[in-house]
Amino acid sequence: MLSFNEFGVPSPTKPPVIIAHGLYGSGRNWGVIAKRLSDTRRVITPDMRNHGDSPRDPTQSYADMASDLAELASHIGAPVDLCGHSMGGKAAMVMALHRPDLIRRLIIADIAPVAYSHTQSHHIAAMRAVDLTTVTRRSDAAAQLASQGVEPALQSFFTQSLDVAAKKWRLNLDVLDAEMPKIIGFPAVSGTFPNPTLFLSGGDSDYVLPEHRPLIKSLFPTSHFAKIPGAGHWLHADNPRAFEASLRAFLDG
Repeated sequence: MLSFNEFGVPSPTKPPVIIAHGLYGSGRNWGVIAKRLSDTRRVITPDMRNHGDSPRDPTQSYADMASDLAELASHIGAPVDLCGHSMGGKAAMVMALHRPDLIRRLIIADIAPVAYSHTQSHHIAAMRAVDLTTVTRRSDAAAQLASQGVEPALQSFFTQSLDVAAKKWRLNLDVLDAEMPKIIGFPAVSGTFPNPTLFLSGGDSDYVLPEHRPLIKSLFPTSHFAKIPGAGHWLHADNPRAFEASLRAFLDG
């Protein structure tokens, strides 16, 4: 079972919301948005496998991640509303296609059901290069990442997954590196998810392109598309208020 945090209390009229984070993230990255949404419903923020406090597994396939999410949804009480960002969005799509009975509404944040060419393994190399024996605070690790050319926003993001006291990353870097082709890819899938689906993208991001829409519509025939102006791939961090408002409008629609 995935490790997770929960916010709010069950609503008699609204299903719980699960928010699945992206690569190198954790459920606590979503704490602020989860707390805001929890004023009207229960919100669950899991750590995906090989991230945070969740189990260390030998694979990072989307079939496995989708199965993890399905197990969590069944545990907390399905049907649920499901939101996934980036890697978590791909896992959410596969779950929706495999187990549509478990999901009422689906939100996919800045990702498409396609393979991408940009590997993320160089970030693993940067994290591995940090000399954790010299780190006494997150800023020490951030400084070492900066010396390798990692941009400030990613320094902050990566170091949220650093256990300073234990001097270790809260990420299974070996498996994530070995499974990177699966993570940036997308599996062969069949079927459709008939329920309402929102593809919410950053206005400055190029992850979801017009040429992806025919494929998206074939898999998610009731899907709608929206953009958050001035936001990139990390749209929930670039404009959290607009992201929260978009989720509320769609989930309550």
